[in-house]
Formats: sequence, structure tokens, C-alpha cells
Amino acid sequence: MKKFRKVLDGLTTSSPGGGTIGSPSCGSAAGTPTTAPTPKEIDVQETLVSENFQLCKTVRHGFPYQPTALAFDPVQKILAIGSRSGGVRILGRPGVDCFCQHESGAAVLQLQFLINEGALVTACADDTLHLWNLRQRRPAILHSLKFNRERITFCHLPFQSKWLYVGTERGNTHVVNIESFILSGYVIMWNKAIELSTKTHPGPVVHLSDSPKDEGKLLVGFESGTIVQWDLRAKKADFRIYYDEAIHSVSWHHEGKQFMCSHSDGSLTLWNLRNTSKPIQVTFPHGKIQKDGRKESCKPILKVDYKTSRNSEPFVIFSGGLSYDKAGRRPTLTIMHGKAITVLEMDYPIVEFMTLCETPYNNEVQDPYAVVVLLEKDLIVVDLTQSNFPVFENPYPMDIHESPVTCTAYFADCPPDIIPVLYSIGAKHKKTGYSQKEWPVSGGMWTLGSHTYPEVIITGHADGSIKFWDGSAITLQMLYKLKTSKVFEKPKQNEGRAAELVDDDPFAVQMVSWCPQSRIFCVVGISAHIILYRFSKYDANTQIVSLEVRLQCDPEDVISPSENENNPCFSEPHSGSHSPQPHHQHPASPGSGTPESFKDCTPCLKVKDRAVRVPPGYQAELVIQLPWMDGEPPQQISSLDINSAYGLLAFGNCNGLAVVDYLQKTILLCMSTLDLYGAADPYQRLTRSPRRNRQSTSEFCMRGLSNFYSDSKKRIRTSYQSLTELSDNQQSVDTERSKSPTSDHVNGHCTSPTSQPCSAGKPRVPMGPEGPRLARRGPGRPPFRKAQSAACMEISLPVSHTEGFASRRAMLQQLHGVTMYSHDEHHTTTSYCWSDRESRENSFSRSRSSSVSSIDRDTKEAITTLQFGESFGRKSDTLPTPCLWVGTSLGVILLIPMSIPTDLEERMEEPVTIGPCGAVLMLKGSVLRFGFLDCMGALVPNPYEVWRDLNAPEDPDRPRKRKLVHYSPSSSQDTCGEGHLAIVCSERQAKVFLMPSQSCLFVHNITESSFVLRADVVSVCNSVCLACFCANGHVMTLSLPSLRPLMDVNYLPLTDMRIARTFCFTNGGQALYLSSPTEIQRITYSQEMYDNLQEMLGELFTPTETPEAQNRGFLKGFFGGNAHTFDREELFGEAAAGKASRSLAQHIPGQGGVEGMKVAASGAVGELARARIALDERGQRLGELEERTALMMTSAESFSKHAHELMLKCKDKKWYQF
Repeated sequence: MKKFRKVLDGLTTSSPGGGTIGSPSCGSAAGTPTTAPTPKEIDVQETLVSENFQLCKTVRHGFPYQPTALAFDPVQKILAIGSRSGGVRILGRPGVDCFCQHESGAAVLQLQFLINEGALVTACADDTLHLWNLRQRRPAILHSLKFNRERITFCHLPFQSKWLYVGTERGNTHVVNIESFILSGYVIMWNKAIELSTKTHPGPVVHLSDSPKDEGKLLVGFESGTIVQWDLRAKKADFRIYYDEAIHSVSWHHEGKQFMCSHSDGSLTLWNLRNTSKPIQVTFPHGKIQKDGRKESCKPILKVDYKTSRNSEPFVIFSGGLSYDKAGRRPTLTIMHGKAITVLEMDYPIVEFMTLCETPYNNEVQDPYAVVVLLEKDLIVVDLTQSNFPVFENPYPMDIHESPVTCTAYFADCPPDIIPVLYSIGAKHKKTGYSQKEWPVSGGMWTLGSHTYPEVIITGHADGSIKFWDGSAITLQMLYKLKTSKVFEKPKQNEGRAAELVDDDPFAVQMVSWCPQSRIFCVVGISAHIILYRFSKYDANTQIVSLEVRLQCDPEDVISPSENENNPCFSEPHSGSHSPQPHHQHPASPGSGTPESFKDCTPCLKVKDRAVRVPPGYQAELVIQLPWMDGEPPQQISSLDINSAYGLLAFGNCNGLAVVDYLQKTILLCMSTLDLYGAADPYQRLTRSPRRNRQSTSEFCMRGLSNFYSDSKKRIRTSYQSLTELSDNQQSVDTERSKSPTSDHVNGHCTSPTSQPCSAGKPRVPMGPEGPRLARRGPGRPPFRKAQSAACMEISLPVSHTEGFASRRAMLQQLHGVTMYSHDEHHTTTSYCWSDRESRENSFSRSRSSSVSSIDRDTKEAITTLQFGESFGRKSDTLPTPCLWVGTSLGVILLIPMSIPTDLEERMEEPVTIGPCGAVLMLKGSVLRFGFLDCMGALVPNPYEVWRDLNAPEDPDRPRKRKLVHYSPSSSQDTCGEGHLAIVCSERQAKVFLMPSQSCLFVHNITESSFVLRADVVSVCNSVCLACFCANGHVMTLSLPSLRPLMDVNYLPLTDMRIARTFCFTNGGQALYLSSPTEIQRITYSQEMYDNLQEMLGELFTPTETPEAQNRGFLKGFFGGNAHTFDREELFGEAAAGKASRSLAQHIPGQGGVEGMKVAASGAVGELARARIALDERGQRLGELEERTALMMTSAESFSKHAHELMLKCKDKKWYQF
């Protein structure tokens, strides 16, 4: 418990952060109080300490990115998916979802469950085998085995065996003991497996399997087409098959007398063990006979499964095999059932598939009931029990990446009624036609924990869609989907050059703002548009109102990009006034109602000009667009905030600020950032002359981008489709792929959200091949080529000055040619262009201090964050009034007071007046976030309007009136004095101001070597703190209001742009980000949630009795061979096989066992659970022993009975009668 005081006489007060007194203008040391006169003593009891914070990952949602392997435990009924980045996702029933990561990051080649044993073997591309313990909620590695001289190509683990067969690239087969993870001395050498007369190497091992008839026989398939059945006891080959075509997979018939192979020529061959000289059947399932009598060439069949069924014909399931002449056909899975052939077309290439069967024994009738198909970007399960083969409805959120994710928002502790309402609306639009059976992957256990509260996650996508997800209890479930593109007209083929729109994403979402209490929702799109939605449970006919806001420089007054840029002349004649401006509604056409001088102004998109029928849910009410001006594209919106209590919406970009009254549909304010200052401009802005060399911005962009690649040698991925085409070590990208996602280099226009107009007057055509395309750009064309998807970005951010970037601004400029933005839930952060000299010298050490005397000649002050709230606009104010807090990219904070009528009728008729700019405060670095505390240190929520359904039928007894909820920041003025605390965080610094005196109480310099990407004031453990995420990967928390460092963890050593754009904090000590283009990673930095995480996670392993093997009968068991007498321990053990060479493989012990014991020993519940599992296993073994004993007794009795009958029959016969 710390107590911080500020007294009127300005005497020094000590604090844990240090006792040095600093001026607010110069910035003091971390957590240092500054001399600040206050009306009365401020007494804040801080309760948070460093022990309240612990950073860890909680759960990962979405589809595993770049999957490579698949495995299924038929007894536990859990599924495992391996990925190229070394990740393993283990899935069970909904709620059972676990992510594991190999530290090496090597791709997972193959997965093998120890069926019903609670363990998993992974084979990785670095030739290492790992054994994972799944009997703990967070799996860990028990053992690892690193092969030094051979590369692993295939693994096989027989059911109920502790010996793993490992095939290598050299053609050898090794045996590994699963319990000790030590290599056996038993080796099947490739030169012994093939005949001595064979002159060629058989190739790598592509298949290993034991014979269903005799476990002592191992079938080895080589890539060249050679198949060998190896007798493990005799250590020799039973037979060898040499086939002309390469082998991809082999599948046994359950009786062990036949097996089927798939080949590279698209054929299937069926072999009988009685005659292995040639196949008994060769089929080309998709190869037709041509006119000349030859078979048409087909693609390889990559895998085949041959499964028998008790009540029907066998199933032959395979992937691939289509003919080459049918170009453009989608990947297929073919199911051959008897004479019926069903071809299932897939949306993405097939990575792997696995047939799910009723029994885990390979020598019994398989009875397949489903097929799990792992695609490159999806997971589907096909129901084999129905003739039309429907798919199961996937309960996991595997479609997050249906369209590339461009932004995220995270809301914890939402109103409890919002999730059921969204789910009920979204359930009406669910797809149908799924299988009626239950999802077959139903393993594990999961229960709703006690520490749960409503959580909503919102994702914005490149196609303009918005998805609402229920994120409560660390799960993820789709609630509702909204398509913003329905607000606009579809581009017609005969309008303009429609062919150029094919690859465009004109509706891509940049940021969202949501008020859960009032259910007001705002979307900012890449076409410089804002859509305001209201929620309704009823459908309605709606006429969407459109407003055009000309937040743009006048091209006639701009001679060059560097001349007069800090004194932009806005299009509205009286844009600098503070009275409501005449608004322009455009239901008929985009250009109607505009002044004469702006007839050529056209928005990027055309809003539907007719009344439209909208379904229940979120319904568009207002569209705000920034139009083109004289061929110049609008600058993208960089910040946004909306307040339902005020009925106001504010947004800004690099040109200025606009405030819109969405109740009256009027524009209240539209002015440049410079005009907002008035006489209070803290900077001395120098006059400049035009540049000598006038060149188009596209040349700046292209040169800057080429410098980026040549200097930093990092990769940029500009489209979702090209993600898998880049190799891990690629350091150069071709010209087409190197185009920035937010810069239109082709057409010479900078389209970054904070960039300035690129050139004077009409755009100039650059010299070179891009020139003719530049001239075709005209009004109404989207100012972009491809939406900047957060999923498409993979660029490493600099982490220190030594990497050549002194600031976040400089790095983002260099990255995107001119400018770059970075958004969050209610704001974005902007950057500036760099000069010709900076581009040539690649120097980015420009001073970012707020005390600079002049501004770099090529920068423009952008609006980076906005927030409405009750505050004090001026020092002389005695009562809080509605204010708009404005943060700029130069570290300046502006307060704009407003006068809003309180009465409902007056609010709809009287104008909202905006006063002149009040306080001007300053920080180092671009402003990122505002937060407000009362004088007791409690968080002051934003005022809001209680939700009311405007489309509901009128009820005379309960009239629909506006109900406003206000939180006064001076609620405790009797004890702490009037006023409140304002927390402001920039990319370098955090400050706490006392309002209305505007005194700086505390200053903390967050980072010197990096910069803050995300910051938010969040509630943790019934208190509040400031959470920050830096570009160098550090996650930090600071106490409030003293700004004491509480936690600083180097969480992500190298941050890429995708994470930077999607990282967001929320209350309860949680955060999330897009860890890959298809996955969302959630983390917690709360010790309380960390302690309760074990309770919230699902159990992967549940004690389950292994199914009994079918009784083979006495005679069949007696005369059917010695399949059950094979002792692998006697054959592969050290006594018989000896030790393997130490140089061949290295054993690496893991920490999984120790960690598992620690987790289990953390409480009595863990001990009881372990004891219960041990007892269950012991009882299971005793039961199996008893059953075997009973079976032996039954067989003995049967044998005695038959022997007695035979004796009676032969008793009276003479010897010659036999």
C-alpha cells in the first residue's frame, strides 16, 4: 500500500520511483512526481504490486497455420495437427483445445499417438523425435531423440507396442524404445532388405506397417517402388516386390492377405501375398482410355486407405489421381464403395486425411464411420455412414481466416445480455445440410470454470465483413457476422475500368469502435469511409444517409508537397468556424448537393440510394465518406471515437479533425490540425520554398521501399495467396511482390492513412513503364490496390537504434514508402513522409522530442487518438463538461469543450456547439491512449446511452426515451477535491495530469531504445494499471497514478507487423494478437488468472478402457498362426540386439515429467486425480488379466470336451477300422 500526496506549497514529496523533481515540459525519470499545485490534497491508495502480474499464454484459436501432419487416437478420440512452424494443436470436444510448440521451430513431419496411453510422438524436420506427455493440461516433452547421421522420413508405432519403427532417407529402418527413448541395436539395412543383384538404391522409406496376420512381419515400402516384407525374427525378407512406379502409400486388408498401394502415375495396385510377382489388380480410378487406346496421364495418388466394413463392401478412399488435362479442377477426395465412386471437391489442397474406424485393432473388420480431411486452410470431417457423405458441422472456430483478418478488438466484462442476443441473431443465418450425428472428435473433458465473465472478440476482414465471437472462458464461438459491403452498390462492369477492381478489397476494415452498452457500432474502411450501425431485433426498411466530409487540402493552393503543407486550406469556406456546418446528404448520387466548386468530388464507393430491407441485427444508419479532390485520393482515417451519450462521432487523419452529430446527421467541425491550435500552437513552423526537384510520390515510395529491402533484408507478404510461396530464407522479392499493401505505386498515389496529398494539381505521370497506368486513374477509383491484411504482413520490426530506425515513425515510413498507420479499438497511430535527402541517406535519427523548435519540412501533424469524456476544458472551469481529447503525432494533447443540449427534444433540434480549443499539453512521441481516473484512483468509464430498439413497436405505457448514464469524474470531491486525473500515454512516455489545473503529477519514460505500439488503461485485480506493448516485444504494466513499473517481460523477442497491428489489451489482465494469418493467440498478464488457468483448461486424457479384441475362437487361434506369440522385447532389447551406435542418435531428456509432477502436486485435487488414474489403470490391467484367464479356461474346457468326444467315438473301434 503506497500513499502519494501533492500539496499546495509545491514541496518535494518522495515516491518509490525516485525523489527527483522534474518539469512537465522536460520529462522526469520513471515514475517521478513533479511539483504540481493542487486545490486540495490528493490521497490515492494503490493496491497493485508486482506479485499481481504474471505473463503467460492461455489458449490459441483458429486453424493451424501451414499444417503438415495429422493423427487421431481412436480410443481417447482426440485429434492432433502438426504445422510447418513446429506447432502442434490437440483438439477434443468443444473446449478441449491445446497448443504445443517445439522450441526448435522445425516443421512437424509426422504424428503418432500412443493409443489410449496419454502420449504423442512427433517427428520433426530437424530429424528429432519427441515424446509428449498428454496426461497434464499443458503437455510437455518427456524425451527427445536426435538423429545425427540419417534423416527421418516415416514412423510407425503398432497398437499396444512400445517399439517405434523409424524409416530414414537412406532406406534403413531403426527401432526406438518408447519408454526409455533409446535406440535399439536392431536395424534393417537397405542393402539387406533388397536383393544383392539389385544395382540401384531403393530410395527413402515411405511406408512401414506390421502385418495384421503376424506382428513379426514388417512391410517396408521404398520410394522407388520396391516393397519388402521383412521377417523380424529370422532377419530376412519373405518376399520382394519391384514395381515400375513410385510408391506414395500402402494400406492393408484387415485379414493380412492383401494390401493396396498408391502410385505416382495415378494408379492403385492390389497385391496378394500368395503371388507377389505381379498385382492382382491395377486400376486408374480417374484415368480414361483415349481414342488411341492409351490411358490418359494422371496426377499421383498421394494416399490410399483400404478399409473393410462388416455390413457392406470395402471402402477405398484416396486423394489425388485426377487427370492432367482437366486444368483448374479443385483438389478432390475420392470414396470408392463397391461400384459407387464419389468425388468430393475441396476448396483447398489436401495435406492429409485419416479414416476413423470403430476398432483400434488392425486385424479386425475396420467399419469406418468418418474421414478427417486436413486441408491447407480448413479441417472437415466427412460422414461415411450416409450415402450422400455429408460433412459434420465443425464446432471449432476454424474460419477466422475465411477472409484475411485486418483488425481485432477485445472486450472483457461485457453486459451479460449482449452475447445471447448476438447469438440468437446469428443463429438464424447458419448453414444447413450438415450431418445430424455428433462431432466424432469428442475426447477430453472441459467444464466451465468459476472465474468466467462475458467476453467478446471482434475481427475485421479484408472483404469488409465483421465477425463477433464469444470469447468467454477461454473458448471461441461464432456469434454474428456482419457484411459492410451490403451498404454500397456493387461496381458495374460498364462503369470505369471494372477489370482493375478484380483484385481490390475496397471494403477492407481498418478499425472498429463498439459500445456494448448502447450497442452502437462503428466501422472504418480502407476507402476512407465510416459506417455507423445500430442494433435492432426487428427487420426494417432503411434509407441510409450519406455524408461527405472534405477533410482534404485544396490542390490549387499546394504547389509542391513541401510548400505550405502546414497551412492547408480546406474545401469548406467556413471550415474553421465552430458552428455546425451545412451537411450534405447524398441519397440520390454521390455528387448531388455539393457546391459548384466540388462537382467533380466523388467518393471511392457509392452508397445505395434506395430504401433497403435490412434483417435483424446491426443495421446501417449513417455513412461518412472522404471524397476524391481533383484526382487526389482521400487520406485514410487514422483515429476514431464515438460516444452514444453525446450522439457524436469524431475522426481524424493526417489532414485534420472532423466531428459529426450522428443524431442530427450534421458535420459539426471540420478543420486542419493547425487550425485547432489557434494562438496556442506550441511549435514554431517555418516558411519554406518549393523543392527544386518536383517528382511524384510514387518515385519516393518505390525508392524508399527498395531501400527497405536492400537494407533490412526482411520479407513482406502482400497477399494472402502468396504466403506459402515464400521460403524461410528468402531475402529478395521480385518487383510485383514488393509493392506495399497500402501504397498504390502503380498509379502514383500514396494511400497510407496518414499521408499527405502527393503532388500539386493533377498527378504527374512518372517516367517508366508505370506511366500509362497512372493516367487512367480518375475520380471514383479506390485509392489502393490490395487491402492491408494483418494476416498478410510478416515484417520484423526494429527493436533498437542499432537496426537503423530511431522511431516508430521512421520505421513505418520506410516500410510503406510514405506513411503507415497502426490502429486500435478507438484510435490509430500515424506517421509521416520523409524527405528526398533522408531517403537517399537512409537516415532515421530525426529528433522526436516534444521540445523541438521547428517541424521537419515534410511532416504533417496527424490526429492519432481521440476520446470523448467528461472533463475540464480550461483551467478556469469549475464543473466538468463534455470534452473531446485529441492526441496528435507530435505529442500534443488538445482539449475541445462542447455544449450539448440535455433535453431529448432540444438535442434533436438545437445544434451542438463546440468551443475554441482549451488546454494544450505535450508529451514525447505520438499520443496513443487516454484514460481518466477520479481523485480516489478509480477508473472513470465513458458516459453512454442505454440501448433502445428504434424499430420496436410503440408501447404507450413505456415510451422510448433516451436514458443516459454519466460517470462524474469529481464524484468524491468532498474528500479529494474537485477534478480528476488524466492518464496520457505516447509511444515514448506516460504522464498523469491533474484536471482542471493541468498539473503534471507523474512522468515515466517508458522506453528509450524502442517505442510503444499499444497502450491501454485496464482494470486488474479490482484496481487499474497502464498496460503497454513495445516494438521490441516487451509487455509492461505501470501502476496508476504513480506510474511505477510493475512488470516488464520480454515476451516476443522479434515482433512482426501482423502482431503490431492486431495486439490489443482488455480488462481482467488479458490481451490477444494474431499469431499467424489464421490463428488468434490469447495471453494473460494477471497472476490471479495464471493461478486459475489449470482449472480453465481442458483435460486431454481421460481414463478409458481399451476395447476388447475380438475372440478369434479356439480353432482359429490354435491353427491360425502365432500372431500373439511375438515378443518384441526379446527381439529388440539390449540383451538380444545390443546397443546402437552412440553417434547415430542422441538422447535428450525433457522436462515434461518434472513439470507434470509439479502441476499435479500443486493441490490435493491433483494428487487424488493421479491416484484415481493409477487405480483405474491397475483395475483395467487386472480386468484384462482376468478376462484372458477366463478365455484360456474356456478354450481348455472346449479342448477337453472335444478330446472326450473323440475318445468315446474311437473307444470301441478296432485298429483296422481307423
